[in-house]
Amino acid sequence: MSHEHNHTHEVKGKNLFFTIILNVIITVAQIIGGIFSGSLALLSDALHNFSDVVALVIAWWANKLSGKQNSLEKTFGYKRAEILATLFNASTLMGIGVYLIFESIERFVHPQIISSNIVIYLAILGIVFNAVSVLLIKDDVHDNMNIKAAYLHLLTDVMTSVAVLIGGIAMMVYEIFWIDSVITVMIALYLIKSSFGLIMQSSAILMQFAPKDIDALKIQEFVLQNSAIKELHHLHLWQLSDKERMLEARLNFRENLTISQAQEVIISLEKMIEKEFDIHHITFGVEYMTYSSEQLIYRSCKC
Repeated sequence: MSHEHNHTHEVKGKNLFFTIILNVIITVAQIIGGIFSGSLALLSDALHNFSDVVALVIAWWANKLSGKQNSLEKTFGYKRAEILATLFNASTLMGIGVYLIFESIERFVHPQIISSNIVIYLAILGIVFNAVSVLLIKDDVHDNMNIKAAYLHLLTDVMTSVAVLIGGIAMMVYEIFWIDSVITVMIALYLIKSSFGLIMQSSAILMQFAPKDIDALKIQEFVLQNSAIKELHHLHLWQLSDKERMLEARLNFRENLTISQAQEVIISLEKMIEKEFDIHHITFGVEYMTYSSEQLIYRSCKC
């Protein structure tokens, strides 16, 4: 039984490309400025912006790859490419965040004179460019999860650039250079928190864990409301990507129905499950009068 489900949204590639260019400019400028000014806060904000560059490139790349057809060698296509990239990116950023905290503690103990003018100018550049980036992709936020994630990152970038700007002004006016280390720790902690969440989400998808918002027992209860079904077992729930959810299970029918009759029941169940649980790829195996262990989830023996 074949079912086509098309849930893609055409992202404005030109806007996304301009957003990537703007964030590359911010990142490079802040890295150079951070080195010459001696500001760890600028360098940490640059790394934060770099994470957004990667996220935007992944979104753009995934949008391009989504047009590629599956093949006999790649039956799922390139759906997991962005998940692998997300895991790599988040793991790297977590390591960088930990390093920045240790480095900022060293700077806090032994403060260094920082060129506050460079910090202020580049913070303003970050605020302006990130605000423009937000405006460029805001129309695509509601229909594309990748773009929504990038959009939220960019909004956060505006706020971190504001924090860096405030720190730069404080250093220029009051010469309290230790505030650079405080801002660095704040940004680094945010990087670690965000990265940890991404690591857990991407790892769960790669490990084929069931989506957190779906209860397998509720699916079983939902299916058994159909009087034609005696039992649901050998259930598997997983995510192919952050958007596509998969379900496969075996249905034990009460009566020996014809193929066409069983097909009607299955089509009806698929439509209801898609609407109720937002699962778009469903595969049911049909059984009648088979031996059943009455296990919803099949557990193999420990050998």
